[in-house]
Amino acid sequence: MSAAPRSGTAPVVEQLAQGRLRERFALGSSGVWAAVQSIGLSYAVVALLAVVAVLDAPSASGADGGLGAGVAVATGLWLLGHGVPLSAAGATLTVVPLGITALVLFTLHVAAKRSAVPTLAAWVAGTVTYAAATATLAIVLDVVGATAATSGATDVVVQVGAAVVGGLVVGGGGIALGMFSAPDGPLLAGLAPRMDPYLPDTLRLGMRAAVVGVALLVGLGGLLVGVWVVLGRETASLVAGGLGASGLGVVLLLLGQAVLVPNLVVWATSWIAGPGFVVGEGGTFSAATTEAAALPAVPLLGVLPGESWSTPYAAWAPVLVVACGAVGGWFAWQRLEPSQVAWRDLVWIVTGTTLAAGALTVVLQWVAGGSAGAGALAVVGADVWLTGGLVAAEVGGGAAIVLLAHHLVGRVRHP
Repeated sequence: MSAAPRSGTAPVVEQLAQGRLRERFALGSSGVWAAVQSIGLSYAVVALLAVVAVLDAPSASGADGGLGAGVAVATGLWLLGHGVPLSAAGATLTVVPLGITALVLFTLHVAAKRSAVPTLAAWVAGTVTYAAATATLAIVLDVVGATAATSGATDVVVQVGAAVVGGLVVGGGGIALGMFSAPDGPLLAGLAPRMDPYLPDTLRLGMRAAVVGVALLVGLGGLLVGVWVVLGRETASLVAGGLGASGLGVVLLLLGQAVLVPNLVVWATSWIAGPGFVVGEGGTFSAATTEAAALPAVPLLGVLPGESWSTPYAAWAPVLVVACGAVGGWFAWQRLEPSQVAWRDLVWIVTGTTLAAGALTVVLQWVAGGSAGAGALAVVGADVWLTGGLVAAEVGGGAAIVLLAHHLVGRVRHP
């Protein structure tokens, strides 16, 4: 005889299923809430400056401003910070204002750290929500906004596609940073062993050394830009004063240009590495040669280095990049057991350092350069592949020198 079914089993299973569904919804909603907070805060900061600048414009230039125009400008700039091309005044802007990108990443990091539960469900929900928001704003700007009359269907598809990709990359990256820095979040160290079947641990160590070397190089670029700003402040002030803007307009102009200072820092790393960067046709800035073409009246351009910076001493600037790589090599050696290091391990470390340094540099120079307008600003930034290749060689070479020296000394002491 068959046993009679237990009538109480089905309700219990259903209750458990409903409980899991509610739990997943709660986890996912925490990621959505973090994304919404970040979007609201970062967009509000950009919108405030843009609206005030547009409303102040009529008093300075007699232009037709308004709240709607300010919101449109803010939306375009906010999306540009996510890599979405912006059409303005007959030109297409592709240079990503890294200051806005940094603002967005910061708000995502803080919101995710405070509000999102560090789980996969929360990360996926928050990332998808963020990408949907960027795509929606791009559609509104292209179809409903002022650019609809000049944008074709292909342009709309490209911009919306860029908004989705930018939302996924920036939103997903920022939320992940917040979750990893949360007190109860996952540890990156716990994820490293999972890569063992795919990447040797020595190769991953070399990639970490590359991050150290490139971070130091970016720091040197920041110091160099600081020197340029101090020495060129008078020129920048004269350019700002010649624009005839009101006091508020000058302040807003300086704040607006501040979002491009990180771009200038990235270009400065190429100046240190050797290739230099360009600002329009005929405007070349490098340690070996400087050819300043006629530039628009933009105060930030007044701090660019002059011909006096191109000296035989400046030509030795790439040695600093090699030194950054040497520090990365020292970082890697401190995490090795000297008595167990083989030549193959050193090859893997140097390979990881070289490849990762080049890849990081290519990404940084790619997002920092592009088109910043028409005419003299049609092309700005460094040669992506040339700079990436040279930084890879210089950082990798510096790391190789330190690793080889330590290994040879260790073999002499402990044959």
